[in-house]
Amino acid sequence: MGTNGPKERARHADVMTPGHDFRHLAVRPGRTTLAAMTTTQTRPHSRPLLRFVAHYVEMVVAMIVGMVALAPLWPAEWVARPDVHAMSMAIDMTIVMGLWMRVRHHSWPRTAEMSAAMFLPFVVLLVPYWLGAISAMTVMVGAHVIMFPLMLAVMLWRRADYWH
Repeated sequence: MGTNGPKERARHADVMTPGHDFRHLAVRPGRTTLAAMTTTQTRPHSRPLLRFVAHYVEMVVAMIVGMVALAPLWPAEWVARPDVHAMSMAIDMTIVMGLWMRVRHHSWPRTAEMSAAMFLPFVVLLVPYWLGAISAMTVMVGAHVIMFPLMLAVMLWRRADYWH
């Protein structure tokens, strides 16, 4: 970048030494410098990501607690049927996870969306089970495998509620 005349050269004379041009470091009055607009701090971006992951892990832990704590409350003759067992497990996971979301001050609509994400795989896979197309084990494994990415998809869709 060249100078336009004696006035411009005089303005930058205090930042120039022979062989070194420090004009790019001079602060001009009334102008914002690149250094003032740029930040090298990456910490604020890692904290929301950590909270996002923590929300997900908290919900998974709450679901496990729900399965372990509430499963014994179901009558044995009910859970002997694989379809009822699958739905009772979904209910157990959803109750505790929903309670935990409310403790964490999530709204009712967000809690309902997450609950739906947990139930949907079971409901969808029960139809082919009732038609004899898939086994009870496929329902249980498939529903759990689908549920976790579906929950993550809900969290990404409503990122503002989980990313803070």
